Amino acid sequence: MTDAQAAFAKPSPKQMADAIRVLSMDAVEKAKSGHPGMPMGMADVATVLYSKFLKFDASRPDWADRDRFILSAGHGSMLIYSLLHLTGYKDATREQLENFRQWGFKTAGHPEYGHMAGIETTTGPLGQGLATSVGFALAERHLAARFGKDLVDHRTWVIAGDGCLMEGVSQEAIALAGRLKLNKLCVLWDDNEITIDGKLSLSDATDQLARFKASGWAVKAIDGHDYKQIQKALNWATKQDKPALIACKTKIGKGAATLEGSHKTHGAALGPVEIAATRQGLNWPFEPFELPEGVQKAWAKVGKQGGKARKAWEARLLNHDHRDDFTRAMAGDLPTGAFEALDAKLKQLVADQPAMATRQSSGEALETVFAAIPEMVGGSADLTGSNNTFVKNTQIMDAPDYAGRYLNYGIREFGMAAAMNGLALHGGVIPYGGTFMAFADYSRPAIRLGALMGVRAIHVLTHDSIGLGEDGPTHQPVEHLAALRAIPNLLTMRPADTVEALECWQVALQHKTTPTALCLSRQKTPAVRVTDAGENLSRKGAYELKAANGEAKVTLFGTGTEVALALKAAELLEAEGTPTRVVSVPCFALFEQQPKAYQDAIIGRGTVRVAVEAAIKQGWERFIGEDGGFVGMTGFGASAPAEVLYREFGITAEAVVEQAKARL
Repeated sequence: MTDAQAAFAKPSPKQMADAIRVLSMDAVEKAKSGHPGMPMGMADVATVLYSKFLKFDASRPDWADRDRFILSAGHGSMLIYSLLHLTGYKDATREQLENFRQWGFKTAGHPEYGHMAGIETTTGPLGQGLATSVGFALAERHLAARFGKDLVDHRTWVIAGDGCLMEGVSQEAIALAGRLKLNKLCVLWDDNEITIDGKLSLSDATDQLARFKASGWAVKAIDGHDYKQIQKALNWATKQDKPALIACKTKIGKGAATLEGSHKTHGAALGPVEIAATRQGLNWPFEPFELPEGVQKAWAKVGKQGGKARKAWEARLLNHDHRDDFTRAMAGDLPTGAFEALDAKLKQLVADQPAMATRQSSGEALETVFAAIPEMVGGSADLTGSNNTFVKNTQIMDAPDYAGRYLNYGIREFGMAAAMNGLALHGGVIPYGGTFMAFADYSRPAIRLGALMGVRAIHVLTHDSIGLGEDGPTHQPVEHLAALRAIPNLLTMRPADTVEALECWQVALQHKTTPTALCLSRQKTPAVRVTDAGENLSRKGAYELKAANGEAKVTLFGTGTEVALALKAAELLEAEGTPTRVVSVPCFALFEQQPKAYQDAIIGRGTVRVAVEAAIKQGWERFIGEDGGFVGMTGFGASAPAEVLYREFGITAEAVVEQAKARL
């Protein structure tokens, strides 16, 4: 053994942390892109967390009862990639680290869920990792109440930076976590007083300890480079009856030869001269990505130390009364017969033809499936009665008994949507949450992140048009359908009546890797599905609702409450001798997944095409072409009763007829 190797034969915690530092600075240097400062600064905290507290087994990244580690300060991604590599996760090879931020490799610039085992959630936009962690902690508490501590008993650990705490969503998240007393949640704050622009004091003077304490958290401040203080504080956090914040006073770029503590280490490579001097200062005489044998062994041991606990847990699961239910729920599979009641309800609705608001129809769907799918956990951003998201007699999820299946999120749309992502990512829970559709602007960043990750979170967005009436243009969404439809891998669904609403709920629940936005009306709409199709037509995204009498000359498209207007317009055109067909379009995204022949048949290219929707036109060109007719909105709404607004803004059956006639 060389003298250099001998110096690391029995590595100290600092030497183990230095492995994180050099891997991080070397990867960023090779990529000429990245953020070395945070990983270097939080290396000591991360070393104590992983080696002394985090319950995990690197050989089984999917172990259901593992602790969840969330790097909310996702720009410091080399921290988690280094940890995964050092502890022996198969995905995190040396080759992956050497190709940090490169095409085709799993070591993306910010941690991406689904790319590399060990990444629990995508964290790029600051604050969302912290907000998502609330959902993880909620899922743990709820599943522990459902299945027992012998199957579910783990913690959620978060590393967050100043940027995470400055983003507004952090307050929504910490207030909710504090109210619900999520004592298995601990946030380790990288308190380095640095942002990209320089000192934190340039832009912020918040007393974060006071803020968290006021929000119901236990708080403690430590030296983030003192191993004894770190260990003592993490141990303290595990004994609290509320969520815990540990402010870890650190130096960004810790260990850097001349740039330690400088904002210049935040988002740029250190450079070869600084790195050479840093290696010398750390007494690290090894080539880039090369690790001393002693450090490798010590970290490998950390990666295996949870194996005993994992095997004991597997033995408990094997003999557990609820083994099959737990395994199914964590896999995201629906129970056998989940939709038996819904199928029967659909047949009844076709016969009864009720006229009701689709938000009420959504409530009917929930009443039908909620009992059959125990993983469903609902909630609302303080609009329960308006969103129709509460199923009667449902227990509220709250401290100290988290067995309930309904959450009072408060007026926190962004925090709610982020927590829903966490609930879904944790596994064992299918979350849905409601708000007004206009407020999807508040929750959109989390909806987008859920679509990027591919999680099953169902967003119930009611009051979906000017049809909500007197509340006026601040609450009347006009561009929101187009904006939501623009998000890849999001099912934006706008059902036309109760039958379509139930079909859309079924589709949303069946899509395990896609979030859904259910866009629902405040005002009543008549039944349009009046014959039994024998299948879920909404699943196709668009379908012919009414055939023309003879060879069609006009095709009318509509969604939601405007499908009834399209049917009325078709009736008027047919009365004048113009064969007209009507197509209901509940979901653009699902339509795009259909075979081309089906799409062509539905679009009816040889006919005059007109669409009607109480929203802006953007996106409808896919159906009506550049020269097609459109009846909808070109500006914002107004405050008046719904029927007045539709008339004044010209969204009428007569207007649809005029658009068609002008093109015949």
